[in-house]
Amino acid sequence: MGLILCLETATEVCSVALALDGVLLKMKESDSPNAHSSLLTPFIEEIFTSGRFGPTLLDAIAVSMGPGSYTGIRIGVSTAKGLCYALDKPLIAISTLQSMALGMKNHISGIRLPASGISFLCPLIDARRMEVYSALYDTGLKNVTDISARIIDSNSFNDDLKTSGILFAGNGASKCKPLLEHQKNAFFLENFTASAKFMVPLADEKWSRKQFEDMAYFEPFYLKDFIAGKPSVKGLT
Repeated sequence: MGLILCLETATEVCSVALALDGVLLKMKESDSPNAHSSLLTPFIEEIFTSGRFGPTLLDAIAVSMGPGSYTGIRIGVSTAKGLCYALDKPLIAISTLQSMALGMKNHISGIRLPASGISFLCPLIDARRMEVYSALYDTGLKNVTDISARIIDSNSFNDDLKTSGILFAGNGASKCKPLLEHQKNAFFLENFTASAKFMVPLADEKWSRKQFEDMAYFEPFYLKDFIAGKPSVKGLT
């Protein structure tokens, strides 16, 4: 039996899910901006106070490791590590983009597609300006391209779109759609966000294989270095 708590904080969504043997039991999530630090711990508490399982019964804690929001990832990973140390449980790290790709795959059946169908899934996470974090996955969730930060223009994904249908989704998709929707093989999944529920099958698979992180050395996948902005308060430098 694998009872796993999944934490997703890599985007604007703060999401917590509890799953048993790969089956979702409970979930709490919100897309309120800049609220991860105030919502994550209460969501975890609500998950356990309203159910038959307590935190000591957990077998592992899974966390979305990025890429995505530097602050969001840091909050999620530090919370996951704190729980692991306090409860003496193993840590499972899940690629944010891969879990999004799994969620996109689950939505394909509800989309009107051409006879050729979808060959690739492309989750997109907003990285500010015209940049996104992205990767291409086949429908078996295997990486076709490496995860990267890329600037989007009208020529993005041209080579792949010439021969393959690609489904785009995520909070970075809105900046891409005006530039790519003229491509006949480009399809967009609307109102799709990252969620802890998409982590569940991936976390359960890693649990069954005992693929745990070394908490002393584990680092999130920020992809880009954090750059602090200039303070807005006069007199601070």
